Amino acid sequence: MLEQTPFSGQKFVEGSSSALSTIRTRRSPEDISGVDLRYKPLVSLVVPAYNESIVIEQNLAVLCKYMETLEAQYRWEVIVVNDGSSDNTGGCADAFAKSHSNVHVVHHYVNCGLGQALKTGFEYCQGDYIVTLDLDLSYSPDHIERLLEKIRNTGSKVVVASPYMKGGRVSNVPWFRRELSIWANRFLSVAAKRSLATLTGMVRVYDADFVRGLNCRSSGMDVNPEVIHKAGLMKERVTEIPAHLHWNSQKSVPKAKRRKSSMRILRQTWAIVFYGFLFRPVMFFLIPSLIFFLMSCYSNFYLLSHVWHQYQILAQSTPFPDPTDAVAAAFRVAPHTFFIGGMTLMLAIQLFSLGVLSMQSKSYFEEIFYLGSAIYKASRRNRRDR
Repeated sequence: MLEQTPFSGQKFVEGSSSALSTIRTRRSPEDISGVDLRYKPLVSLVVPAYNESIVIEQNLAVLCKYMETLEAQYRWEVIVVNDGSSDNTGGCADAFAKSHSNVHVVHHYVNCGLGQALKTGFEYCQGDYIVTLDLDLSYSPDHIERLLEKIRNTGSKVVVASPYMKGGRVSNVPWFRRELSIWANRFLSVAAKRSLATLTGMVRVYDADFVRGLNCRSSGMDVNPEVIHKAGLMKERVTEIPAHLHWNSQKSVPKAKRRKSSMRILRQTWAIVFYGFLFRPVMFFLIPSLIFFLMSCYSNFYLLSHVWHQYQILAQSTPFPDPTDAVAAAFRVAPHTFFIGGMTLMLAIQLFSLGVLSMQSKSYFEEIFYLGSAIYKASRRNRRDR
């Protein structure tokens, strides 16, 4: 399942994150040019790659050149996770790594998804801070320094590069994709009750100990809101910086070789709705409950007006008519008001009850999550100490 090789060589991983810890190694802080760099934080760049053979060597060179400009402040390494690419991405990455000692490549036998690629990268990297980047460099490398500066100055556990906050920009992105992303993040921001403008973005910096202790379960792109969700449960600070998202034009690339987005619209939409539910499940019940209750009030007002009108008609021939006769007469005249009023009131009560239960379940889940996280972190510390 795993090919056990030194860290600097290539590794093949089938996709099981639980097996990764058996082959991780640690370098001493003096192993770069024999100089003690203990005072410099180690920054790990985790770069997932799937069918990126057209751009991988060029863009890795850009990343490395940029990181060299930060060497006065940081040590650094790049972990490329070849996520089961069907083209020559793996070979190109290995060829680049041979001439760059700070670049390491990990291979998945099959495509496991963005979430698993990131988890693999987290297990292999050794940095104090972990920066995740898109290999297409739709966010330019100069975001890295600003992300690192923000996390060190604020003590945040996660800092997100946000093109949707004030000061952020989006360029060269198709209108539909841009609007879909903007509204998805607005929805999640409301559901999460957070001030963040971007919850789905992948370009981030993490406190390494924090993100390794999360035990994320998502294997796809929904790993990004999952991290924000779990950070919120643990009351950890998450901040963002304004960013520029710029899709690079591929007009010069032959159509048959153009890279295609790995985002599947329907699946991602479902993931957004699902995590919106996890962030604030009560919103999915109490808001519809209020809507049905208002509809019920509106319908029942007309129902009562019909009953009163029929009662007045009956009172013209009988001094004190039976109120049930007025109800029966009103039902014959407008039966739909009885059905609509009764059904909407019943739905309002049921949804309100489910909202209360969801609040109770969320409270129980948070307690269990705190306990599970503490146990998971303790087990990781025990494995490291052995």
